[in-house]
Amino acid sequence: MKQFIKTFIHRGALFCGLGPVIAAVVYIFLSANGAVTTIAVSTYIREIFTATLMAFIAAGISAIYTVEKLALPLAGLIQGAVLLLDYLSIYLLNGWLKPSLTTIVIFISIFVAVFGAIWMIVYLCIQRQIKRLNENIGNT
Repeated sequence: MKQFIKTFIHRGALFCGLGPVIAAVVYIFLSANGAVTTIAVSTYIREIFTATLMAFIAAGISAIYTVEKLALPLAGLIQGAVLLLDYLSIYLLNGWLKPSLTTIVIFISIFVAVFGAIWMIVYLCIQRQIKRLNENIGNT
């Protein structure tokens, strides 16, 4: 557990600088859709800090795969749950997501579908690499 916390903090610190970039990208889309034309400085500062926290957590939780000795599906489930709670809470706190049941259900559905697809693609790529390695070992 101590190693997990160290790795979590290290990875989070490496990537938390993406927080301001995340906030800027959100506002690019909000502005492009006419949802936001101006923003208070205090609001933007809060959103930079919360987006930085979001990036810190998102990067840090990836340590679950390398430090903890968990089955891959369980590690994926933990990572997915932490990311979902991380994104959902920050999006709601910052007002980037409408706090309605319909909006939240749509957000969760999209998140689960995209996370599952990405996880499956990575899993299948790793399985293919393992198969190739086994074939190479068998041919030597």
